[in-house]
Amino acid sequence: MARRLPALAVPARALSGLALAVATMVAVPSPAPAAAPPDCAPPAPGQRFPTATPEQVQLDPAAVRDAVHYAATHLRLSVQVFRHGCLVGAAPQNALTLDVPWNVWSSTKSVVSMLTGIAESQGALDLDDPIGDHLPARYGDAAHRAITIRQLLTETSGLDEAIISEAATILTDPDVVHEALAQPIEHEPGTHFRYSQRTPDLLAFVVEQAVGEDLQAFAQRELFTPIGIRSTDYFWLRDRSGHTYGYANLFIRPRQYARLGLLMQHGGRWGDQQVVPADYLRRAETPTATNGCYGFLFWTNAGEPCTGASIPTAVTIDQRAIESAPHDLYAMVGAFQQNNFAIPSLDMTVSWTGLLGDTTVNNLSGLMSALPADLYHEFFRRLMRGVEDVEVPDPGPLTLPDDFAVDPLAFADPALLLRGLVPTSRCNVLVCDGRVPLTGLLQNLRSITAAILAPR
Repeated sequence: MARRLPALAVPARALSGLALAVATMVAVPSPAPAAAPPDCAPPAPGQRFPTATPEQVQLDPAAVRDAVHYAATHLRLSVQVFRHGCLVGAAPQNALTLDVPWNVWSSTKSVVSMLTGIAESQGALDLDDPIGDHLPARYGDAAHRAITIRQLLTETSGLDEAIISEAATILTDPDVVHEALAQPIEHEPGTHFRYSQRTPDLLAFVVEQAVGEDLQAFAQRELFTPIGIRSTDYFWLRDRSGHTYGYANLFIRPRQYARLGLLMQHGGRWGDQQVVPADYLRRAETPTATNGCYGFLFWTNAGEPCTGASIPTAVTIDQRAIESAPHDLYAMVGAFQQNNFAIPSLDMTVSWTGLLGDTTVNNLSGLMSALPADLYHEFFRRLMRGVEDVEVPDPGPLTLPDDFAVDPLAFADPALLLRGLVPTSRCNVLVCDGRVPLTGLLQNLRSITAAILAPR
């Protein structure tokens, strides 16, 4: 008789569990590790931005398309969206607009701020220097010369201002430095925010004097060349004496304007080179004691209350600049919505240019980029919906005060305009410091011609 093998004493439940485990291992492979998002290197001069799909950078492509479409249909003439340094969204009209020099208006102020940070890092100036330390003797009285560089950066110089009156003299300005110092001091410097045009004009000249060379030559070597912006990619207007405007009038190709936004995003670093000190940019994006939405000639989303420019009059509201975007967003902001937005926490940059586009027609401040604007709020609501790796809360539709007062003298003061045309007894719209100022007009003509005729 054949010998029977002893039965294995294995419970049926254990057998079924073992079979299930074996079947699972056979049927379902181990999940592959998630691919790291691309990290696009900054492009060299003349090179285009590296691209990626929204999916590759953990963005919902439908949300990116919706946000870009919203911007493109709200008078944005160019739109570029970046994440991890990669271009992931672009407006269809970019093909026609990216290489056309465009006035980025008050975004120029932020460029002057960057140059100030570079000059500080080189030991040419200290932010708490009285500007008189760097001004020639013929400029300003003792009170004006005691204003500090920091007060110019934070728009707390105390000088009288009226935005339209300050800007109305463009190309007829005999000397913007004399014009700035001709404005009376209405508030104790350092105590009161007033968004002035002449203040950054004055700062541009102070930086120029501190570094000992023409501001635009300094900017080209220390800021623009390291990030791939060539001298023919822009022209930057001067007053008739040859002083570079600091408040606006940098005409730059939007493709190159975006490089400045990416530099902000990367903490002032471009590839292996620290172009603008990282510590300076951290200070520049930090709200000041006088305005929760303003740093060193940059607007910031980190604080509140928020005080805007005097269009149609200065208004303070108890909210952040863009409630639909993360708190760490900071921005270059120019009239008619010229913007570079950097969001370090998301490694995201948005760069656009255009002409208006806000839909809240009763909000004149928003139309001019001076206060929270519907264009900004609704664009970032759409874009933030697409961020898949970080939750960004949706605050809902934009809420603004019901009524904005209008004070014409706040933005179009005839007395201030007159002081711009005749700033001192020896400087007026015809003759300044014993000469007819024409140097700046000739310099403007040369730079405009070079930019227009430059091969693309």
